[in-house]
Amino acid sequence: MHRVVSQKVKRGLALAAVAAAALIAGCGGGGTSQIDPFVPTRVIAFGDESGTILQSGKKYTINGLNSDTKLIDCKLNPVWSQVLASGFGMVYPQCNTDFVALPQGVMYAFSGAKVADVRDQIDLHLSNDGFGPKDLVALMVGVNDILELYRQFPAQSRDALINEAKARGKLLAEQANRIANANGRVLVGTIFDVGLTPFGQNEKQQQTDIDRAVFLDDLSSAFNTSMRLNLLNDGRLIGLVLVDETIQQIARFPGAFGYSNVTQAACRTDIAIQDCTTDTLQADASATTWLWAGDTVLAPNAQQRIGVLALTRARNNPF
Repeated sequence: MHRVVSQKVKRGLALAAVAAAALIAGCGGGGTSQIDPFVPTRVIAFGDESGTILQSGKKYTINGLNSDTKLIDCKLNPVWSQVLASGFGMVYPQCNTDFVALPQGVMYAFSGAKVADVRDQIDLHLSNDGFGPKDLVALMVGVNDILELYRQFPAQSRDALINEAKARGKLLAEQANRIANANGRVLVGTIFDVGLTPFGQNEKQQQTDIDRAVFLDDLSSAFNTSMRLNLLNDGRLIGLVLVDETIQQIARFPGAFGYSNVTQAACRTDIAIQDCTTDTLQADASATTWLWAGDTVLAPNAQQRIGVLALTRARNNPF
């Protein structure tokens, strides 16, 4: 009788151990995670020239050249939206040199776009399509809003323009939120401090009423802070890409990031920025060690860094 009871106890303890192990595994214990990594089936890019690929394959940075033909090769020196898509094995139709039958990248970004333009493009997308849980929707826009507001100074007061920058940041957050509410998965980038750009640095030198670079930075910060404060904060549907902090760090410690120039534009001023290539740079400029390609657009290494940031956020966010 004692032996039977003992066997039953042992069997019960063994079953309990198995059940406990299964429970731990189900909760992600034991060194393994049961959360499937996020793998989108589409990457949809909204924004301004920083993420744009033209139908010609040209981009608003320092375009790379094919070593044999010396023609622009859109796969070289990718912009951030390309880095993001390629990380998931996707291409945009505007740079489909391998002739993928059904490219899964959707390019809405265009030069000069402001937040209101992105809102209108989302309206257009929703009128023909929708967003789903396997759509990775990337938003980065606002630099052109800051430039537009800045040009209204001093006719408009500093405080009024700061408030308008906040309103536009909130409008961008609302666009990210509406995509998330429509069941899409969203990456939204902050904008870099426009005062750090070659444009901002030139304005600082040429205008003596106030420190114009600081004013541009303040407008940028107001925009970013308002955007972040108004995002849905559920920790799941929206991932934030801190472009501003990244560029601030490079500008502050250029040598640590391999940069030799963080204040001037590398591209020649007599060449349209979308036509700028590694062969049309300022005499002493470098495509790899200069931060800026043009007055307000980034050179390839910074584009790559932002793209990797976005890709890392997409992979690590619990979408």
